[in-house]
Amino acid sequence: MRKRAHRSGCPINLTVEMLGDPWSLIVIRDVMFGNRRHFGELLRLSEEGIASNILADRLGRLVRVGLLSRGGDPTHKQKAIYSLTEPAIQLVPLLAQMGAWGSRHARSSRELSIRAKLLEQGGPRAWDGLMKELRSIHLGAPRPRRSVLAELQSAYELAAKHPD
Repeated sequence: MRKRAHRSGCPINLTVEMLGDPWSLIVIRDVMFGNRRHFGELLRLSEEGIASNILADRLGRLVRVGLLSRGGDPTHKQKAIYSLTEPAIQLVPLLAQMGAWGSRHARSSRELSIRAKLLEQGGPRAWDGLMKELRSIHLGAPRPRRSVLAELQSAYELAAKHPD
């Protein structure tokens, strides 16, 4: 008996199968919003404390399914740089909605939920701006005038200074 490639052809199921598990989304989040592009940065700066073996496994899996690409680092022969691919960049609206839902229905910290709230308030216009910026950073597209990432980072830094 042959094993099926997927449990079903349902698009939600296929998305879940591609993303794999919660760690995969966390890695994509950290590359997307934290611009963490090296293994060491992803490991050292993980708020959730991902283990090195899990990180290595998820990075490999995300490259295999086409959500990340892995390239050499011109500044260091033994380092790799991970970049978002177009399908990963198109996850921005999904991650924005997940963050908004979590900030409303879970006990999230103010400073870690500020980005989600701003993306929810900005809606599709902010998501499109962020995707354009990510295409510039990760795919070499022209840099847009507006930096949504800078706006999100500034709001995070302000919230972290004054964590009511």
